[in-house]
Amino acid sequence: MIPTMDRQAPAIAIAWECLSNYTRDDAFSARFTLRNDSGEPIASGWAICFNTCRKVLADSVSEGYAIAHLNGDLFSLSMPGGGPWLPGVTHTVDYEALHWAISITDAPLGFYLLPGEGGAPSDLGDPEIAPFARPEQRHRMRGDALPTADAAWRFGQNAALHLLPDEAVGRITPRPRFAHFDGRRCVLSRHAPLGYERALWNEASLLASMLGSLPGLVPGGSADVQLELGEVEGMEGPEAYLLEIEPGRVRIRGASPHGVFNGLQTLCQLMAPDGVLPAGRVLDAPRFGYRGMMLDVARHFAGVSTVLRLLDCMAGYKLNRFHFHLTDDEGWRLAIGALPELTAIGARRGVSLDGSPCLPPSFGSGAGIDGSAGSGFYTASEFITILRHAHARHIEVIPEFNMPGHARAAVVAMRERCRRLRAAGDIEAAGEYLLDDPDDASRYESVQLWHDNVICIALPSVDRFIDTVVGEVCMLYREAGVPLRVIHTGGDEVPVGAWLGSPVCRARMQERGWSVQQLHDDFVERCRSILARHGVEFAGWDETALVREGDRMLPNPRFAGAGFHVYVWNNAWGSGQEDCAYRLANAGYDVVLSNAANLYFDLAYAKHPQEPGYYWAGFVGTRNAFGFCPLDIGAMAGTDPMGRTPAATLQPLDAGARGRIAGLQGQLWGENARSRARLEYLALPRLIGLAERAWTPDPGWQDIEDLHERAAVALRDWNEFANRLGQRELPRLDRARRPWDYRLPPPGAIVRDGVLHANVALPGLAVHYTLDGLEPTSRSPRYAGPVAVDDAREVKLASVDTRGRASRIVTLTLESP
Repeated sequence: MIPTMDRQAPAIAIAWECLSNYTRDDAFSARFTLRNDSGEPIASGWAICFNTCRKVLADSVSEGYAIAHLNGDLFSLSMPGGGPWLPGVTHTVDYEALHWAISITDAPLGFYLLPGEGGAPSDLGDPEIAPFARPEQRHRMRGDALPTADAAWRFGQNAALHLLPDEAVGRITPRPRFAHFDGRRCVLSRHAPLGYERALWNEASLLASMLGSLPGLVPGGSADVQLELGEVEGMEGPEAYLLEIEPGRVRIRGASPHGVFNGLQTLCQLMAPDGVLPAGRVLDAPRFGYRGMMLDVARHFAGVSTVLRLLDCMAGYKLNRFHFHLTDDEGWRLAIGALPELTAIGARRGVSLDGSPCLPPSFGSGAGIDGSAGSGFYTASEFITILRHAHARHIEVIPEFNMPGHARAAVVAMRERCRRLRAAGDIEAAGEYLLDDPDDASRYESVQLWHDNVICIALPSVDRFIDTVVGEVCMLYREAGVPLRVIHTGGDEVPVGAWLGSPVCRARMQERGWSVQQLHDDFVERCRSILARHGVEFAGWDETALVREGDRMLPNPRFAGAGFHVYVWNNAWGSGQEDCAYRLANAGYDVVLSNAANLYFDLAYAKHPQEPGYYWAGFVGTRNAFGFCPLDIGAMAGTDPMGRTPAATLQPLDAGARGRIAGLQGQLWGENARSRARLEYLALPRLIGLAERAWTPDPGWQDIEDLHERAAVALRDWNEFANRLGQRELPRLDRARRPWDYRLPPPGAIVRDGVLHANVALPGLAVHYTLDGLEPTSRSPRYAGPVAVDDAREVKLASVDTRGRASRIVTLTLESP
């Protein structure tokens, strides 16, 4: 009989606490407290599994207990030789783990019980996490110079900002090259007459949909709208547009249909819910041709509706590239008809009850397979829907299939295919798409703690696999009627030690007299050739274009030139790689800036225990994206992740290489995007800061010699943008048919001499407070100036959006009189 998942999980109370990050500089100490509240004994031999991004040091675990590393971020806690776990009994387990734990993201999660005596697994959920209250819990080590972003710190940061009058706040985001409004107005209705050329049918259809929410009748009748193609005065490039608004007419001229579409996005931003528009003129064109956003759906799957919604948001802010990260160690998300195992195995995560192969739980996805955010994939028809939706909005979809590292989902799926066919006696077909060497004895550990996630790049079957996948992807694009120009092949974070124990790889290296680097370069060249045969260009992360010389990573001259697109991500301040993008561009590579320190939207917004996200490259707020200087990163240099100012000598970008910077891309890795709400929280409003910097003309901060003046001008520009978000863009997102779950910044606050002072990072957002211990809502008093709080024991505050949604609650405990 096949066991079933125990949906009535034993009531096990699980608590977790970081004890100290001062244990030593490379490790922290923590404690599990587990209590059997089920009223029933749990049979001996039980184990509790969980996921954690922090590797547990096995020899540090409390005596009588063991924590084993299974693979990836999956660990198992057990009591070897112990008896049954009796009701009411508490187990307290102390341990140490690498690095540090200063926030909820660092806590283990996704617990499930494997009961003794062969019982079915049962999900236990996430633990109760103890507050990070003491300095040794809030700081990564004694040398951590970055303060916690508490209410007082935020108050100090926000003090440099102020509320601007309406007329001083831009109406359009990203800010256009030229805009003037004359005080008159124009009104549109849902029945506004539309004129357009046949080539603009798509844009006219989108406009009609946009007008559909307007009133049917307006006083004096609706103005008409004319869409047309033609030269745009003083603007260059196919995305340029002219928008003219007069009391009885709206005209949008674009250098191409894409230009007309951009004009429509500006029209949409200017239009009030009742159809009223300010009369005026806008002339505009983008700074960079590549303005992208990457979404990782391998770590946590995002359904079609979530992807389409993100594409709509991108289009609204004139982003035009969607980098679709479809595969990784933890999931393969696109159905490939010739290789059904890729999704039958690689898109299922959890603990199999019937012996069918699947991937292990990761990132807290739990034991249950069905319904888990760790499981799921796009069928061919769903993928085509995404392609067509993006194409209609002039967004190019760049699919990514990560290899040779970050490939465990594919490796496991093809290994299982080989096993199944061998068992059926079809030996020849069994190895046709095999991705790993069965005799590989290589010992390595990836950054994400996997020991078997690298493709054996010397196998001929690997080339066949790539060719088959690429061929089918090309077919899907053709069926969608959408051009496929580039496929991204990943190529990042191949762990040291891979291939060294593979007889196949060693034989290839010995035969050719190659080093490991040359073996890898040969794989990149083969990938390039396969893509070229299908008429597709090659793209990869920066590692695909680098070679190691001593302790430095330098441009590899072998691949420099057109048709090899490099996405440069690894630039954390203090890493020695801050100028990697410039070195590659200077060497002849086409570069997309994907800088982690400014454009990694999976990183936490700020250093606060309740702020979700990683922080290995620092903390990335909306201002980090807005304040990025793409062609001179040193002009607005930041601190390293520990808050220290690095002494870095950066190679400047050569004048001739400036044209090889294709543009900018935000990255939303999926490790912590466990739901649509979390995905939107991480993306917005940082995505809008990215759009501003990628589209808007160079603000010229780097050209200001005096550093104090430079900082003042940058602050002035940030203050205006922050007001634009608080007064215009976030309220506009609130008016969407399905409002967005963007991040509301918690207010800054202090109490000085019995008086409450508060402010907010995005002026225009409302701040509400209570003095009675209740959580603030939109019905609570709104903060408008200093408030006497002499008689209160605590103050609670929150930023509140226009639909009444509150930020994280800020609590200030006051001293008793």
